[in-house]
Amino acid sequence: MNLFRGLGLIIGLELRQRVRGVAWYVLIGVFVALVAIVTLLLWFTTHTWSTDGADGAGGWLYSLIIYFVLLLGTLATPALSGNAVNGERDAGTLATTQVTLVSTTQIVLGKFVAAWIASLAFLVASLPFVIVAFVLGNLDVGTVVVSFLVLAAELGVLAAIGVALSAIVTRPLFSIVLSYLVVAALSVGTLIAFGLLGSVTTSTATETYIGFEADEYDDATGEPIDPVCQEPRTHTYDVPRFDYYWGILAANPYVVIADAAPGGFDTHGTPTNLFSALSSGVRSLQTPPVLDSVRDICNGGAPGATYLADQPTPEEVHDAAVPSWFVGLGIHVLVAAGALWWAIARTRTPAKRLPTGSRVA
Repeated sequence: MNLFRGLGLIIGLELRQRVRGVAWYVLIGVFVALVAIVTLLLWFTTHTWSTDGADGAGGWLYSLIIYFVLLLGTLATPALSGNAVNGERDAGTLATTQVTLVSTTQIVLGKFVAAWIASLAFLVASLPFVIVAFVLGNLDVGTVVVSFLVLAAELGVLAAIGVALSAIVTRPLFSIVLSYLVVAALSVGTLIAFGLLGSVTTSTATETYIGFEADEYDDATGEPIDPVCQEPRTHTYDVPRFDYYWGILAANPYVVIADAAPGGFDTHGTPTNLFSALSSGVRSLQTPPVLDSVRDICNGGAPGATYLADQPTPEEVHDAAVPSWFVGLGIHVLVAAGALWWAIARTRTPAKRLPTGSRVA
């Protein structure tokens, strides 16, 4: 059978089975209700505390909507796709499909595409609130397009992992749990690993402090009169080296979306959405800490350095660092492709070896 025809048959069958269930509509309804509540709260907050009302809150609202879609995708997709193959094997319907002209590759890929389309329904359901974000203002079109595409790709990765594990693992319950563990490792595990590794890896920093003594101060300016510089005092302390491990966060799907979204800063270099705030914060971790500093408050006393240097804006930090979103997205796609390849090999018939307790028909 033609590849695309077989895929179309499996996709159509899977989607028809999903829309017949009540749970799917309940999930969509809960998602819409949550986003509606967040939209109202954000509008009320910005209207209350901002002198310009809610104008300009669109960027923050939109980024929150996208993260809601991703969060719900990480919660719902493993449950909806984690038993796509082994669930049918337990029910005795998989063997019926395998004896038709539809190939194993078409079965696995068809179930993956159907699960992906189902997860994209959450993104479609968020479109009315995206329009509200546009009305509120301060929303860049480039941010919308890129974040939509990257989010769709991440939802596809989640669907691929769930379907693949349902073919690799024999028991549906174990495959669903394992799918959640993989998702948790990417979203939460990367944060834990980054925090622990950065905390236990330290370097010794040295700070030299030069103070002053003065008997009199100018009443008008508060400046000391004839200050006398004290002898430099040096002390050392340990600083964590998070700059060594910032690459771990590249595998986090939330960081991938934030780092990929362009723009998101105002004329003062301040973030205008959650994407730019998170991205500039993560990219700032690439900068190594200062290990040898001088804090001189003696008005130019030796050695003449000052610790009151101008701090860069979040936009300057963001633009000066190295982007990492394409690395994280590439890792996710490779993991998903490898898992699907393994799933096809595990599901292919006739099988040379079956796990103990596997049902054939």
